[in-house]
Parts: sequence; structure tokens; C-alpha cells
Amino acid sequence: MSLIKLAGRLLVTLTVTLSVATFGLADDTDGDLLSDADEIQTYRTNPNEADSDGDGTPDGLELASGLAPNDPAKELGRPNIIFILADDLGYGDIGVLWQNSIAGTKKLITPNFDRMAAEGLILNQHYTGAPVCAPARGTLLTGVHQGHCTIRNRDFDNALEHNHTLGSTLQQAGYATALVGKYGTQGEGISPATWSAYPTKRGFDFFHGYVRHVDGHQHYPGNSWPLGGSESHRSPKELYENDREISADLDKCFTPDLFTARAKKWMMDHCAAKAKQPFFLYLAFDTPHAALQLPTTRYPDGPGTDGGMQWIGTPGHMINTAEGKVDAWRHPDYVGKGWTDEEERFATLVRRMDDCVGDLLQTLRDLKIDDNTLVVFSADNGPHDVHYLAGGNYSATAFDSFGPFEGIKRDCYEGGVRQPTLAWWPDKITAGRTNNTPSQFQDWMPTFCDLAGSPTPARSDGVSLVPTLTGNGSQREGIVYVEFNQPGHAPRYPEFTNHGKAPRGNQQVIFVDGYKGIRNGIRSHADDFQIYDVSHDLKEATNLFTHSPDGQSAYFNDLQQRMKDRVLQVRQIEKDDPFDPGSDKVESRPYDAELVPSVNLNVTSGVELATYEGLWPWVPEFDELKPLSTDTAATFAVETHLSRSSDAGLCYRGYLKVPADGTWTFYATSDAGTHLRIHQSQVIDDDFNHDGSEASGEIRLNAGLHPFTLYYRTADGKPALTLQWSSQGIPKQIIPDACLFRGKVSHAGAKQ
Repeated sequence: MSLIKLAGRLLVTLTVTLSVATFGLADDTDGDLLSDADEIQTYRTNPNEADSDGDGTPDGLELASGLAPNDPAKELGRPNIIFILADDLGYGDIGVLWQNSIAGTKKLITPNFDRMAAEGLILNQHYTGAPVCAPARGTLLTGVHQGHCTIRNRDFDNALEHNHTLGSTLQQAGYATALVGKYGTQGEGISPATWSAYPTKRGFDFFHGYVRHVDGHQHYPGNSWPLGGSESHRSPKELYENDREISADLDKCFTPDLFTARAKKWMMDHCAAKAKQPFFLYLAFDTPHAALQLPTTRYPDGPGTDGGMQWIGTPGHMINTAEGKVDAWRHPDYVGKGWTDEEERFATLVRRMDDCVGDLLQTLRDLKIDDNTLVVFSADNGPHDVHYLAGGNYSATAFDSFGPFEGIKRDCYEGGVRQPTLAWWPDKITAGRTNNTPSQFQDWMPTFCDLAGSPTPARSDGVSLVPTLTGNGSQREGIVYVEFNQPGHAPRYPEFTNHGKAPRGNQQVIFVDGYKGIRNGIRSHADDFQIYDVSHDLKEATNLFTHSPDGQSAYFNDLQQRMKDRVLQVRQIEKDDPFDPGSDKVESRPYDAELVPSVNLNVTSGVELATYEGLWPWVPEFDELKPLSTDTAATFAVETHLSRSSDAGLCYRGYLKVPADGTWTFYATSDAGTHLRIHQSQVIDDDFNHDGSEASGEIRLNAGLHPFTLYYRTADGKPALTLQWSSQGIPKQIIPDACLFRGKVSHAGAKQ
């Protein structure tokens, strides 16, 4: 059964009849969401094996989709997923996106990216979480935008939050998971044992790559590089495979080659050993940022399983290109044209990555899994203007790496945040399409959960992009939001006629009504947003707030205020990771002290509620699921409102009438987990690591009405929920029924 065919009814709504007498997680040895007793007595499945019939899907997920967990002939049909992330590759560095349109011969050539786009989909308005690597990766891996991520600004090497990740959600869904390449979100420590957020502690079964952010600046981990501009760039670096440091084995291993060879080897080994188990591979290249080092030799002939990059596995000769001299080979297409040394190096780096990606796609064809594999290619932020070469000189203007935009890495103008993003899935993505719907890194978690047949954690700020990818179904509107702080200013390139030398500092981006609002050098919340129609005004030349079209000034004045309100309603003031205290560098924003504005509308006493039933490993995003029933109620009485006492959930929506301006603290206690959003701000996230103790969160609110969404699930037959609040002069208490209202609240939990 195809998962795409299931998407309309969402398998986790449990259309099959399940025994609920002993369902729960209290006695679930194999973590398949079925109690050991039920596995033995009711389903005749193995309580010590999550996938009893070996068809690649955990038993509970099969039951939830209406399949028999003891029948390997009936499969869910879930795709493999590969996410490839480049480091500092600009939108303009890809042939089909920009280079092919440049007149003359000084241009980058990317035949494999061009073929990938021709055979797949260009996501033409896909945005990073932040215009620099660490926070961008934090948003990608945890599925939350920068208003909720614990890695913000320049928090290099901060610990990835101990919460749901791309790896852990797919791991729970029965996928084999691997991270190959650059990581940089490990936290403090000196080894896999002491790094609190090491990849194998964040949902990845297998890891091969650089741990520290700075190590990714040198592309020969086993060798020194005399041309490096600092001691850090001249010295060898530590590289790990699972818990073992292996750089001593990596003589002459150029990291793009190394990561490609290891990724191919892992995929081939997995397909040979567990062909029915789907896999997730996160391949994070450390190029073309920014050492501008060259490979040892040309790319090997014959891409795929029997050619291209090959993993040899012999210390001192770990891959087939570990020979000759380091930093030696330049692509002949770029030699003898009068280019600078740095330009030849950069062009060779981009071409090498192009070859690597082509090699990986051919490997999928050779393994005959291409039709069942989604491959997404993107980059972490805009192009760089550094080189790490002693005495070198490089600028993003060399090849117009920013494409038709202005801004580079660390800027929130389009060149810094709009990413070159391609999606390839021969069986499901119609070839040659371009989609211009704005989307952002946090959308990949719900997308991959959707494809895996698993609900998205309510905590994610994203929406599934499966309708966009496949062209089937209605695409939910998501949110595009960025906040970032970086001293300095944008470069004064001749091409940047509108924003050259624009201040950076505190920057913020929000999309409302399809328009982009951006402000930089923020000193207070009163600072206005520049408003652009970036679907047409690619260089952000016309600020529609100050230069409104005739007759539209009132609309753009209103839009300005809505943007200012919106950015307060979608975020939380940055806090330390509650599960890893002291692991994050917390910075304040000029707008942190602002009160979230209330809304004005006609309301009625009570709340709206929807009931759900399902086997969920976490509090799910109920907006994705079909409710069993809907109703209204005066208060939060879960014992009365639940359709059953185990493996069920409730979603309450309404408005809280806040009696006074101030900082409000909310408290929740539940049996199996809750998630509270006020507007779209995540106030309480009591899901991952739920232990039954009280959870709390703060938000500064204006007096008046504030939309809320309260997600609740129960698992083991003992439903319980208490929601309280307190503020200055108001002691901790159950939220009074007189402060609960309902109205037009269908948007309250939406993530647009």
C-alpha cells in the first residue's frame, strides 16, 4: 500500500479497531507502541522486536495503518529519505538557478545539479532558518524556527536541544538513520562520551564526520595544509566514526570525497543487510566553505555502485582518491582562462560537489531504489566571502554566488537566506517543475514524518511539504520567520545597489500575506519593517511601506502593524535548554520586553475541542489528523471529553482573557504530555522527556484576548490534566472558566 494513498486519511487516526484494555507505554520493551502483554496475548507479535514481520515498519505503526504486523507481504510502502546540505553554497552557484544565464565563459558548470532539477522539483522560495550555519542546522534538525530554537545567532558548537530531531522521529518510525559530514551542534566536551548532543545521542544510528564546527574549515582531516591562513586552518582535524576518532587513518582523504564514499558504503551495506527497512541519510558537506582546498585527483569514472567514489577502508588508503598530493587537482574546465587562484579553487569545489551528488543519485539507480527514495538538496545559508588562504582574496562577486539577489551569509536579505533547493523522487515528483511557495527548514520534520507514516510532534513549527513535492493534495500554509544577531554590515558590492553596506546587528524577517518584512540594526520594537514583494522584486529594491502603490498606503500601514504584532506572537524569549542547563549562550533582543498584543473580536464563553484516537509516540500535531468528533466545553475536563481512556488525545482551542498586562506563567501537569501555544508562541512543551512532573513556561501578554491551542494525549488509561496560571498580584491557580472563550479559532494553532 502506497503511503501517498494513505495521506488523505492519515494512518494514525486508527481506522481499525484496537484493544485498549492494556495499550500503553508502561510495558513496551521494544518501543513499538504496543504493550508487551498485548503483543503476546492479542497480536501474537514479538515483544522484543519492534518489527516482528521484518517488513521495515514497527508493529504499532502497521496496526495504526490497518496492516497486520505479522504479514510481511503487506507493506506500508515508505520511501528512503536523503537530505544533502551544502555549506555556504549560494543560490547563484547552481547552473540551472543562475549560472547558465550568465553571458560569457566565466561561470560555474553544474551538470548533475541541472539534471537533478530537470528530473525533479526546484523549491524556488525555500528559506534557511538563519543566515549562518549553527542556527540554520539547529532549525533544520529540531523542526522549529529561530523564535523557538535553543541554537541562535552565532552559537557555534552549542548543544542541539534534547528534544525531537529529524533523526529521532524517523528512528522511532523504524528508519535506519545516519549522519555523514559536518555536525557542529554537539555541546561542550572533548569526546563522544562527554559531548551531550553527540549525533548518536540525537537520533542517529550511525555517524561519520566532523564534530566541531571549526574542524569543518579544513578539508583534509588527516593532513596539514601549509597554505592555511591560520594555525587552525593548517593543522589536521579530528574526525569520528561513531565513537572512534579515525583521522590517523585518513591520509589524503578530501572530505567531499570521503563523505560521499562513506555515504555510498553505508547505503549499500544497509540495502544488502536490511533491504526492507527504509533509511534516512543526512549528508552534510563541509564545502564550498571556505578553505578553498582542492582534491588530490580527478573524479573517478563511472559513478554509482561500481564506480565513482569508493570506500576502501584500509588505513592510509580509506577511499580510492586518497593518493597523489593533497590540494593539487583543478578541474580542467576552469584552468587557463585567466581566473585567479581563488576562483579556480572555488569553481573546482562546487564542481566536485556536483560530481558527488551525481554519483549518489546514480548509486540509487544502480541499487534500484531510486523510485522509492526522496533526495533533497539545499544549503545552510548564503554564499561566503572568505577563503582561509594565507594572503588570499575571494569575494562572492567572483561568480555572482548570490544570484539575482542582494545579501550574502549573515545577511537577512534574499541572498543570505533564500537557499538553492532541489527535490528528486522519480516515482512521485513530476519532472521539471518549479514551485514558488515560501517554505523554510522547519518544514522538513513534518514532511519526513508524513512520508514515514508518523504524526509530526506538536512542537514542530513546520508543515508537511508532501503536497508541494507530489502535486497531490492541498498545501498548508507555513511560517517563514528569522531572527539573527551579527555585528557589522553587508558588503558594499557594486551589484548591491540597494543594500550594500546595510547594517546587520539584530535582524528579523517575517512573511505576512505573501510579503516579506525585514528589519535590521534593530534598536527597538518600534523600528519599522521594510516590506518587499520578493516574488517579483528579487533585489528588494522597492520598500512598499514607504513607496506604496497608489491607493494601497492604508493596506501597507496595516500590514506594518500586523508584522510588528506577528513577530511577537510567534516566538519565545531565548532561554537555556531545560534538559541541558548551561549548554547554550543566551542573548537578549531589543523586543524581548514587549507585551504580546491581544486580539479584538466577538467571543462566547467556553472552548472548542476535538477528540482523537491513535498510537502516537509523542504529542501529535492534531491539525494533520482527522478528529473523531468536535464539540464545545466550559473547561478542560479531559476525563469527560476523551473518547476513551487510553491512546487518545484532545485538542482544545479558544481564547484566554488575560486580566492584566504583565509576565504570565503557565503550568501544566498531565499523565502523558501536553503542548501549549498562545498565538503561535510555544509556552509549554511537555512532551519529549515527559516524566509526569509539572511543566511551566512564561510569556509577556497585554490584557485582553489571546488565542491558544492546547494539545493533550493520554496513553496508559490514567488521563489527567491540570492547567494553571499566575502573574504579579495573581497567585498560582486553575485558569478560571470565566477566562475561557471561543470564537473563530480555526487559525489559532495554524503555523502560518
